[in-house]
Amino acid sequence: MKVLLLLAGCVALTGCSVFGQNNVESAPYTLLKADQALKIEVRNYASMVLVSAEMPEGSRNTAFRKLFRYISGENYGATEISMTAPVLMAGNAEVKPGTEISMTAPVFMGMQAGKSQMSFVMPKEFTLQNTPKPKDPTLQISELRNYQVAAIQFSGTLSAGNVTEHTQILQDWLKTQGYVAIGAPLEAGYNGPMTLPMLRRNEILIEIQ
Repeated sequence: MKVLLLLAGCVALTGCSVFGQNNVESAPYTLLKADQALKIEVRNYASMVLVSAEMPEGSRNTAFRKLFRYISGENYGATEISMTAPVLMAGNAEVKPGTEISMTAPVFMGMQAGKSQMSFVMPKEFTLQNTPKPKDPTLQISELRNYQVAAIQFSGTLSAGNVTEHTQILQDWLKTQGYVAIGAPLEAGYNGPMTLPMLRRNEILIEIQ
């Protein structure tokens, strides 16, 4: 699995401290099953809007910078009818061209549609229709609906060794529980690089049915 942690990139998880605390919104989900001993959960994400950048070999930093610029204001209003529309209504908030978008955890890294990608999750008030259009044409907006996954949580870093170890634990657990994996493993990072490794929250997610 050609997926690596973006070492410098996760500074976008602003507010992170060395003790693992942050004020970053997490993508909401429904808990379907839990194995507390192995720190495994089966979850259903009703809806997640993702903004993604391709992450070819050696381009992790480039992908992250593109996504960070996007949430920092390098975007248009969400409507494709006219990019000059003055105001986009998102719930009770006005979203204007160039809107800064709050960071939402986790940052996903993995294979999507046969390509290595990094994805930022949009805050829950954004939908596929009102998510601001990127000024960078290489960024893609997509939505996951009723996204059911098994996730294993672990501390430390998203090193190749940790990723391989916990992916194998999760895959073995899926077999014993009778689940069928229908997607490639994804890495998910929740903390910035200043957080002490033993206090970091990392996950491997596998889509299941």
